[in-house]
Parts: sequence; C-alpha cells; structure tokens
Amino acid sequence: MREIYGEQFPGAERFLDSATYGLPFRRQLDALHAALDDWGAGAQDTAGFGEAVEEARAAFASLVGAAPGTVAMSSTTSGLVGLVAASVPDGGRIAVQRGEFTSVTAPFSVQSARGVTVEEFDPGTLEAEARGFDLVAVSNVQSSNGHVLDVERLRETLRGSDTRVLIDATQSAGWKRLDLGWADAVVASGYKWLLSPRGTAWMSLREPFASTLTAHSAGWYSSEDPWSNTYAHPPLLAADARRFDVSPAWHAMLGAGIALPWLAGLDMHEVERHCVGLANRVREAAGMEPADSAIVALDAPGLEAALAHQGIRATVRAGNVRVGFHLYNTAEDADALIGAIRRL
Repeated sequence: MREIYGEQFPGAERFLDSATYGLPFRRQLDALHAALDDWGAGAQDTAGFGEAVEEARAAFASLVGAAPGTVAMSSTTSGLVGLVAASVPDGGRIAVQRGEFTSVTAPFSVQSARGVTVEEFDPGTLEAEARGFDLVAVSNVQSSNGHVLDVERLRETLRGSDTRVLIDATQSAGWKRLDLGWADAVVASGYKWLLSPRGTAWMSLREPFASTLTAHSAGWYSSEDPWSNTYAHPPLLAADARRFDVSPAWHAMLGAGIALPWLAGLDMHEVERHCVGLANRVREAAGMEPADSAIVALDAPGLEAALAHQGIRATVRAGNVRVGFHLYNTAEDADALIGAIRRL
C-alpha cells in the first residue's frame, strides 16, 4: 500500500487510469464504510452531510482559483453545462474544440431548435479564433489525448470582448495548478483526478454572468437555508451560487468532502511537476515530444492486451491507449509501462 502525503492508497500500484476514475484513499474508505453501516443500522445523520458539501465547495473554489460563494454543486458536468446552454440567446454561436468531450458540447447542440449553432476548431486554433462568438466551451485538458489548451492565449484573444468562456477542468483539477477565476464558468466532475465518488460535480460562476442564468434545477437544496426552508413557496433561493445547487448525493459528497480539502492543502506546483514528469518519462521512451500534460495517448497496436497481461490499468479512447499519472503513481509504474511498450 502506497502512502502519499500522509494518505494511504491501497490500489495505486500499476493503476494508470485516473483519467477514467481516480482512487480513494484509506481515510475516505473508512468514512464511507462507517456511513454505510450507519445507514444500514438506521442511525444515519442526514443533516451531517451538509458539512461535507460545504467543505468540498470551498476546496473546489481553492483548486480552480475562485471564491466559495461562486461555486454551485451538482452530480454531473453535463447537468451544470446545461444550465449555461439554456441561457444562450436564440441564434447564439458557440465555439468548441474538435474532439471535445460530449458533456461539454451536447448541452449546446441540443439547443439547435432555438437557432443555436456549434462550430468546431482544430486543437491549437480555437485560442486565436474564438473572438466574436457568444460563448466558448472547452476543456483546458482534453479527455481523449491530454492536449492542453493555451489558456492565456485564449484569455488574451477575448480580452475586451463580450464572448463568454466556460472551461471544463474535469481532466486537470487535482493534478494541475489552476488559476481560472477569470473565466465566466469553470466546471468539473469529481470522480477522476479529484479522487471523489461518482455523482459529484461543481461549477464556479463569475458575475455578471451568473445573474444571466436561471436555476432550472432549483429544489429544496437551492435555498438560502435548505433545512429551514424545505416547504417555502415561492422558493427562498440562495443569493449566491448555491441557488444552482441540486440535492447532494449523500455518500458521494461525503467522500468528496474528505478528498477535495486534502488536495487543496497540497502544493499543486509540486503535484503537477510529479505527474507531468512521469508522463514525460513515458513520452521520451516512446519517442514522443515532451508535453505539459499528465495524460498520454499511445498509438501502439497490441499495447492494450500487453498492459492487461502485465496488470497495468489503462483504457482506450479515440483509438489510442490512454494512460494518466496522478500523485499516487511512481517511477515504478512508468517503467512497467515502458517495459510493456519496448516488448512490443
């Protein structure tokens, strides 16, 4: 069992699939097991899950460079992006990157009956061509291959324009140091690099953009004081981004309330150097150029079967074997992958 920054990760050895789902650490697992036991015994304190919600919210804000009051909580990235898509005016024009993850593009594509159009740009060109659109929706690290968006170039291109920006940080938050407080919206799911159970997601919203959105998913948890205003009508929505909250998935959010504060307390410069360094170790061995990403896409026929035979966890995306290096990975994991590549 590996111990990283004081936490133990039982399943870390040869696990290179954090871009699909991240691993929990022992303290999370113990807390979740205890909570499930309480559930089974009829002793569950439902109001207590609210503390985990607020701890995860504050930590997410810290990880992306936003303020806690700007962060909404949900269960999926696509659900949060859908709130933004519904706010796009009729006939709106959306710029996306070709090969973008569907949870970012589909919420806008289904608005086509209102005349909303989505235009794709090749990786590396969106940053210079985005001006003039109503909104840019893009991942700062691409899911399929780890391509890293030139965030500063995009920001400079849009300086002084009316174009809104939504950045999906699902494949970066947790291993990469981020300063995205300038973006109108930053969204991420928690079950990958943020090491949380599936069913957790967050979105920071900058004013005045947040005031243009309608809380289409409003419910009891969108209230200023959920437990006191459970039966209020009209609803007493929270004044800050909590008005976009959905009712939390209790146990999933319990895990997130442990994982995110731990991550937010780490030196993300150091974490990023570690993760990218391992990825570049593999790139060098595979004859590839170095990159600033913890995700590597390998075009090597037969590699998927070879990795499975060696007990190395990876996955296939867009026709390539995709691996990802997180803080619980070591040079031993990278070298096991390199050995499998060389044997081919």
